[in-house]
Amino acid sequence: MNVQEQQAIRKLLRRIERQTAVENADNISRTNAYKAFYDRHPEIKWSLLASFVSRNAGWSMTDLKGSLFQLGLRESQQRWFFLAYERANWLIFSDAYPQLLLYHWSVKIGKPLFNYLQLFGVSQFMTEEWTRFWHERNTERLMYALIINEQNTIQTPIIQNPSFKKNVFGTIPFYLSDWFHFNTVIFPSSDGILYGISAKRFSKTEERIRLGKQLSQLLFSPELFSSFYDFLHTVPHTGSRFDMEKLIGITKRTSPMLRTCYPELTHSLDGKKTDWFHGKIKKGLFAREALPRQIELTDWYVNKKRQLHALFAVEHWLKK
Repeated sequence: MNVQEQQAIRKLLRRIERQTAVENADNISRTNAYKAFYDRHPEIKWSLLASFVSRNAGWSMTDLKGSLFQLGLRESQQRWFFLAYERANWLIFSDAYPQLLLYHWSVKIGKPLFNYLQLFGVSQFMTEEWTRFWHERNTERLMYALIINEQNTIQTPIIQNPSFKKNVFGTIPFYLSDWFHFNTVIFPSSDGILYGISAKRFSKTEERIRLGKQLSQLLFSPELFSSFYDFLHTVPHTGSRFDMEKLIGITKRTSPMLRTCYPELTHSLDGKKTDWFHGKIKKGLFAREALPRQIELTDWYVNKKRQLHALFAVEHWLKK
């Protein structure tokens, strides 16, 4: 590589770094960036899945400032839960978006640039998987690889972080939400039907990977995909769960818009990023996952919302 080419590469890497930082400002900018990337490169199916899951993260964030959770969580608990959602959201984007942009520029110049992934702290696992994708074009395998990578990426700094374990994942509200399946990823369709899958044993990496693969099967199912995409394409993401609740006839907003209640946060990596990948992964992680029997959740959602309100109202009364 000559000097001119080296300078061009350095300029491109700085551009990717700047663009990632801009789009990583908050949940709304991340969600929109994932969707915009998918629209440019629909072969990268993970990006649309990430946009939908990121919407759900935004809804969970504003729930904490909404009328229901105001009853059930102390202000300090709300803050810790928000930080857990926001930090995980930010960390995944900071790892994944440079991968997407390097792929974009690889396509543009007709030459793979995946050897530069390590400069962004991306795992060796993904360098190998992007190289494989470049030659084999297996869109489903790449989607699964990104699911596997991102869930491993957040395991140590988020799920096993002592502060988050103490203030979020080890708390009674978290166990209650796990037990009652309030940790459910919802995919609204444009015709007013809610579909979704519940997260079980959220702290286990393999369970989150399993959930991600199931959600990918749901999102890209031939009979539902166009309706899911219509929702994502026509309903702007404000961060409020009311974005989708109004489609099923709920007329009262119970959570605010995200940018009205949360400022942008400045994050930084705690020390040098370490590679989670040590040469091999558990057998079966690339296998397809069957969908749960119940995926249509409209009535379930309305009933669970009532249950949550009753649960927090009793807890609030007991505190008094």
